[in-house]
Amino acid sequence: MPDTPSILADLEADTSIAAANLFTALATEYLAETATREGPVSTGRTRAELNLRFDEPLPRGGMALEAVVARLRDEVLPDCNRLYHPRYVGHQVSAPLPAAIWTESLTAALNQSLAVAEMSPTATALEHRVVRWMCDLVGYGAAAGGTLTSGGTEATLTGLLAARSAAIPDVWTNGIGADAPVVVCGEHAHYAVSRAVGEMGLGLRNIVVIPSRDWRMDVEALSTTLDTLLRDGRRVMAVVATAGSTATGSFDDLHAIGTLCERHGIWLHVDGAHGASALLSGTHRHRLRGIELARSIAWDPHKMMLLPLSAGLVLVREERDLEGAFAQRAPYLFHGADEGERVWDQGVRSFLCSRRADVLKLWVALQRYGADGLGRLYDGLCDVARAMHSAIEAHPSFVALHAPESNILCFRWIGDGSMGDDELDVVNRGLRERYNRSGAGWITATNLAGRRVLRVTIMNARTTAADVEEVIAGLAREAGAMGAV
Repeated sequence: MPDTPSILADLEADTSIAAANLFTALATEYLAETATREGPVSTGRTRAELNLRFDEPLPRGGMALEAVVARLRDEVLPDCNRLYHPRYVGHQVSAPLPAAIWTESLTAALNQSLAVAEMSPTATALEHRVVRWMCDLVGYGAAAGGTLTSGGTEATLTGLLAARSAAIPDVWTNGIGADAPVVVCGEHAHYAVSRAVGEMGLGLRNIVVIPSRDWRMDVEALSTTLDTLLRDGRRVMAVVATAGSTATGSFDDLHAIGTLCERHGIWLHVDGAHGASALLSGTHRHRLRGIELARSIAWDPHKMMLLPLSAGLVLVREERDLEGAFAQRAPYLFHGADEGERVWDQGVRSFLCSRRADVLKLWVALQRYGADGLGRLYDGLCDVARAMHSAIEAHPSFVALHAPESNILCFRWIGDGSMGDDELDVVNRGLRERYNRSGAGWITATNLAGRRVLRVTIMNARTTAADVEEVIAGLAREAGAMGAV
């Protein structure tokens, strides 16, 4: 039987600055160590080895906080992916902004549930203000609104739920019915689109995929497809365009696509989870020309605004459309408003009820670094990707698959050119795995045009042109060690 007085004493002891410093010391040590560019970027240990390390019974009694922190230092941190290391250029997860990191502990301490205004009074006010700032960046009018989400997948689902309610106004009562509408997207759309279509019960056969041209949705093909669908009497629930695709970081022509959708009266959702942050950049903002034509937008500040996970955002041109996505009443929670007044509870616009106040770190980041400062960080990440593209173009053993439009670059090891495509697929797959296990750096991979290619995403403000040149050199060394030519 636990000793309740003892447990309560432990709780009080753990509220002290000394207790907090045990954890912040770990974090600051990690940030300092990775700045030196020394040590492994990731682990070379196998899953079995890591699983064995933590193969232990459920703790029935507690231990000293110092002992817990020692286990974190000795057993958890050494084999984590070190995203703050300048040669981590893998997935679309950021080396987060320091001020946002420190905000996380305050967010957890306050533990506001940001669905109901009375449960989170200041955080609700902040979320409405930050959403308004983001709507202004898009170019939306006074009727726009939105809410934070767990990420782009939830944001895209939410945007498409709003589109569904607009297309099928009685869907909450009567369901989709036998004649489900279609969703149109590009071949490089994020899997969040097909996941949302499946979860909404539309059926994957009701996704219409538009081919790409230069890694972007082919607008001519889209126009022809929409004409055919409408002529055949098919309802189009939404077109999904991509601003910053996962594979190549490419931007669909939002102005052309938005104009088509306006002409046909079709909902346009823009998946800008990765690329919408270009709105902060004077250099790259033009890539989002026409985004204001979207009815809904997914945006992930935890990507190119470099926030810690998780911080997503869904914006809509008409806030009432978002409320229509969740046409539900919970009088014990949502107290509503008088006729014509705005409902301040964000739960009426969100899939979640228990919602963390992630707006705090977004607000702090904007306060500390400013929108222009974050825009300069965006530009810097893209500059490094372009520098890597130039280095690859100059290297005889690699070929770039595209010029980067953002911070993402795909390339392929080709050696001396004597191998066929099938052999190169095997080598590139093995090369990535071998390089990552070495600890010298960390990259990812994907398939383009049916072929295995190497892929980097620059998500760390510390990463320089010299760092990515070292990644290329390290890959070349590993290829030589594999016996590839």
